[in-house]
Amino acid sequence: MKKGTLKQILLITDGCSNKGEDPAVTAALAKQQGIIVNVIGILEDDQTESPDGLREVEDIANSGGGISQIVYKQALAETVQTVTKQAMTQTLQGYVNQELKQILGPGQSLEEIEPEKRGEIMEVVEDMGETCDLEVLVLTDTSASMYDKLPTVKEALIDLSISLNARIGRNRFSIFSFPGKRKDIENVLDWAPKLDSVSTVFPKLTSGGITPTGPAIRAAVYQFGKKGLLQNLRDEDGPGMEQAEY
Repeated sequence: MKKGTLKQILLITDGCSNKGEDPAVTAALAKQQGIIVNVIGILEDDQTESPDGLREVEDIANSGGGISQIVYKQALAETVQTVTKQAMTQTLQGYVNQELKQILGPGQSLEEIEPEKRGEIMEVVEDMGETCDLEVLVLTDTSASMYDKLPTVKEALIDLSISLNARIGRNRFSIFSFPGKRKDIENVLDWAPKLDSVSTVFPKLTSGGITPTGPAIRAAVYQFGKKGLLQNLRDEDGPGMEQAEY
């Protein structure tokens, strides 16, 4: 993880992958590169239990070091905000634990510190959550069964952007859908500080029948590296180039 920047993939889906490599494997690859993978599985409002297709949700999040949640469509907006913020805190706690082990030795962790000191450290974690830079790549399943859920996804992402705008740290969002027309994923919204334009881009999304979740996660990981490379090139070109990214 680049110090000071939290990187997340937020996968939103309603079914199991049915093409390409195991998504848990590609989620582990993302984690190795400092990118946390969170997964939200959407149920129909009349479903009484999670179908087989959503059982891999937890596996993907566990492999990707993130958080998973199965949710009914009507509760999606609140869940997207909660998962994103919980993942930030979880990632920061892990970072603090690593620092503690370097300072105090391998036998020390946040859970083993006395309650008063632990409370002080958690205040630092909360402050870091407000001030660090955050990059969230939203990876939206647009397979055929997601068609009627996309309007709800759109509203949830707008609410997420609004809820995070109060942070001091810089926010950057991007949205990709899968399957793409010619690639594993398709760029819906390039990196931007807000998701205000979601209302205009979401109606243009088309649905397909397959769910290549594994290849989609791998392609999403590449987007973080691509973003960093483009930023470095702009920095070399001098001031004023950063605006071109957004």
